[in-house]
Amino acid sequence: MITIEVSAQDTAESVEQIRQVIGGEITERWGQYSLNVANERATGSIRFIIFEWGVSLLEFDITFSDEVLMKVDTSEFNPINFYYCLEGYCGHKFGYQPEDKIKIMEQFQSVILTNRDGGVSDRYFPKDVKISQTVIQVRRKPFLRKRLNQGEELNKQLYRVFLDTDHEKIFAYYGSYNLKIAEVISQIKKVKAKGMVRIMMIEGFVYQILSMHILQHNKEVQNKGPQTNLLKRELKAIRKYAKKIEKNIAKDFSLEEISAETGLTQAKLQEGFKLLYNKTVTEYIRHARLELARDYIANTEMNISEVVYSIGFTSRSYFSKIFKEKYGLSPSEFKNSKRSVEVVGQ
Repeated sequence: MITIEVSAQDTAESVEQIRQVIGGEITERWGQYSLNVANERATGSIRFIIFEWGVSLLEFDITFSDEVLMKVDTSEFNPINFYYCLEGYCGHKFGYQPEDKIKIMEQFQSVILTNRDGGVSDRYFPKDVKISQTVIQVRRKPFLRKRLNQGEELNKQLYRVFLDTDHEKIFAYYGSYNLKIAEVISQIKKVKAKGMVRIMMIEGFVYQILSMHILQHNKEVQNKGPQTNLLKRELKAIRKYAKKIEKNIAKDFSLEEISAETGLTQAKLQEGFKLLYNKTVTEYIRHARLELARDYIANTEMNISEVVYSIGFTSRSYFSKIFKEKYGLSPSEFKNSKRSVEVVGQ
């Protein structure tokens, strides 16, 4: 087992202390730092960005060649940590409870943890498992000054955690599966912009993910969380099929076909799409088509008829009707508005 001792004052120093054990090189580009490793101990990267409002984004995309126990001393740096595993799994326990077992953070599970000052948190990473994990670290005092001006929107339990600026208490919340967070994290990985624009786009997604963690916690504490009998594998199958729909947008999908391919009943499909996307299957397909149509109109030279047929519609009048209902402009008006913006910007 690889043991890593972390006793840092911030996210950057934490990653440096990890590097001292597993090797690799830290590089910086546009304010995003990356520890890249390719040796006998690990393969992959650990990236981080520090924002001025008391929040850091830490991303693990790494496979360790042996089990890893990361012993984190919270004497100098003790943020509230919001964890989410997009791939793989890892574990955690509070180090002053040696009799306790490592508690697993499963794939797609929302987890919120913080220790008391001077405590030790043991983080566990398995051997030969690809880990893709996002950790949002919130330093309470700067966050309270910059962002938390409506604390009454938090439930009392979590609000007390934010107000515990002397770090006297521990807090542990292992929530249910939340694939909506997975969708937003995936958007971070697709950001193609450069420089300050890139950092600003990522910052927006970080704020959204943090809000989703907090809202889920609030709902589940109040027993208002989504009630479903769907298994994680069934939710994963639905998410995978939603991606297939996006990649084959012009195809005429039917509930019967999707049910046969996924092995899920039509009722489970409808329940899963409502849970993950707040839409029925038909509504999701229409939404995906309209989003792509908007991109085509804005960013290509295709005329409206070409757009209509490329996304699987046969009636231009029907397309124009539902496009205007969704975006408030007809396709032609939207296209002309984009051209006007381009002319002004020239």
